[in-house]
Amino acid sequence: MTRFGTGAEELDTAPLRPSGSGAGTRTVTVVVPTFNEAGNVGELLRRLTEALPSRFPCEVVFVDDSTDDTADVIRRAARSCPFPVTVIHRDEPVGGLGGAVVEGMRVVDPMGRGWFVVMDADLQHPPDLVPDLVDAGIREGAELVVASRYRPGGSRAGLAGGYRVAVSRSATWLAKGTFPRLLRGISDPMSGFFAIRRETVAAALAEEGLRPLGYKILLELAVRCRPATVTELPFAFQDRFAGASKSTAREGFRFLGHLTALRTAAPVARMLLFGLIGLTGFLPNLLGLHLLTGTGLHYLPAEIVANQFGVVWNFLLIEVLLFRDRRHRHWADRVARFALLANADLLLRIPLIAVLVGALHFGVLPATALALLTTFVLRFAATEALVYLPRKSRKHR
Repeated sequence: MTRFGTGAEELDTAPLRPSGSGAGTRTVTVVVPTFNEAGNVGELLRRLTEALPSRFPCEVVFVDDSTDDTADVIRRAARSCPFPVTVIHRDEPVGGLGGAVVEGMRVVDPMGRGWFVVMDADLQHPPDLVPDLVDAGIREGAELVVASRYRPGGSRAGLAGGYRVAVSRSATWLAKGTFPRLLRGISDPMSGFFAIRRETVAAALAEEGLRPLGYKILLELAVRCRPATVTELPFAFQDRFAGASKSTAREGFRFLGHLTALRTAAPVARMLLFGLIGLTGFLPNLLGLHLLTGTGLHYLPAEIVANQFGVVWNFLLIEVLLFRDRRHRHWADRVARFALLANADLLLRIPLIAVLVGALHFGVLPATALALLTTFVLRFAATEALVYLPRKSRKHR
């Protein structure tokens, strides 16, 4: 990772320290993630220069994952800026554009007051609205101010084509349906243009509690940081100034994975999804049993082999939907541990049923149900502890 600063002050050596009563509440750090935006960043800085310095003490932090010369273009354009400009170039784009935003927030003094404003580099988010977002937050005492395409007066005209409009709307409904309480009052949780108080995200940044995946960082912040008060301003989503959209089907799948990770952050929710995935494993299990017995194989070895079809099915779904961010062990190690636990569950269940029926005089059906529940809870706990144990947090210094 490389980093440089330029402009009126060097952010690396002299963090912005506005003076005057109440000035700190208007300190603005604009965080811009970039991926091959060389054709846009010069114009973005020009428009930010027109919008910001006369109203707020400000700085701009670019976090660049580009494979082109975007970082060099920023360096040249920043020479004429009256505010500090910092570029962090990441060799490994962990977390996508959302991860870039978190990285940009981390370089700023965590104890400072003021605002982060997050926006894209392609000028679909109008720079002249940045001061209005901060003004609205201060005026209304909000912790989060969202620029919304779906408020009266807003527009999504810059979304190219009916396909992108449909995807954006579907993602919005899905997010709000998944988190109806936390996203209440946010009409556009897919917006990439917003202002949030630095104090609101400070604890999560210090504890490494933010784990974005893809480009929907607002959803991550709203769910994990839980701002107490939210307000919105309408805005017209513009056409790109230059270049092509980075929105792809792959980003859509990453969004679904991110949404699932957020929803299953609590242990009870993870256990519920673990159980639902386990239930779907009966389908490949039964299909495999049907095919194997159809070839003339005895049902007992067929049961053992068919159980492995269910194990593989469950493993793949759990990897993608449930523990995507905990795949720290080598994949072969994860497969071996998961298969061992899944088959141990089968071996444990039969003796447990025998004890419940023979020694404790349970009926067969109640004993089977209790054994299934007991081994399920044990398997979930063992899978978390032995296969997908989360990494310990590493404090940033």
